[in-house]
Amino acid sequence: MDDVFRALADPSRRRLLDSLNQRNGQTLRELCAGLEMARQSVSKHLALLEEANLVTTVWRGREKLHYLNAEPINAIADRWINQYDRRRVHLFADLKTALERETMSDNDFVYTTYIKTTPERLWQAITDPTFTKQYWGVYHDTDWKVGSPMEWHLGDVTMAGPGQVVLEHDPYRRLAFTWHTITPEFAAAVEMDDDLLAKTSSEPLSRVSFDIEPDGDQVKLTVIHSGFEPGSTLRAMISDGWTRLISDLKSFAESMPRKEQPSPGSEAAKDSAEAKDNAPVG
Repeated sequence: MDDVFRALADPSRRRLLDSLNQRNGQTLRELCAGLEMARQSVSKHLALLEEANLVTTVWRGREKLHYLNAEPINAIADRWINQYDRRRVHLFADLKTALERETMSDNDFVYTTYIKTTPERLWQAITDPTFTKQYWGVYHDTDWKVGSPMEWHLGDVTMAGPGQVVLEHDPYRRLAFTWHTITPEFAAAVEMDDDLLAKTSSEPLSRVSFDIEPDGDQVKLTVIHSGFEPGSTLRAMISDGWTRLISDLKSFAESMPRKEQPSPGSEAAKDSAEAKDNAPVG
């Protein structure tokens, strides 16, 4: 948290965050255009903001895009705002709201956090239905092969439909799939009214990716939810939900028993069995 306060103390870095808050997903060149600073100085400021986890970057082809990251602001809110009722801290409350709810110019939701676990255990927490039911309340019925269909289960409700598939599968590194179909059964379960159901169910499927990178004794997790049309109703709904879900995932992954065994039939169990079968005999 000290890194966050140090990063926010510099007015030039605050201007960079303001620029990203107005229009997220900018290149270095675009950020430099709005500031009277040398490119090298902007790069140094961005590096410090990225080190403080206030900015996260995503490569799109040859372009490196910079996104505002709300996770450190959420941590400040949890540590300070929720414990002290003082008018002078309302500035952070306003900033937290802006970071979580401001619609990005390209409509992508990008969120980076650091979790004290291993890539293997985090992957297990994301893919094993035994675990997703505990912190997410849903589980996925799929073999996790690229192109395979996915069924989402929320209690007695099943969400399935054309195009609801696994998009990328690179164990312990990257997972991507299409977001679930908004069905009448799901709408009833979460108490959506008819108007909201009509709007969300008419939108094309979006996609979610989980990028996992080891970082010392932690894992850097970047979640990207993309593919929304301009003015998407669903895009306006998912920010707070993702923030809460990723926080719950972080708490769950960090509290998983070290020797927790994957459930029979889960992907982690299959990976373990395949590794054992392929092990050299000697």
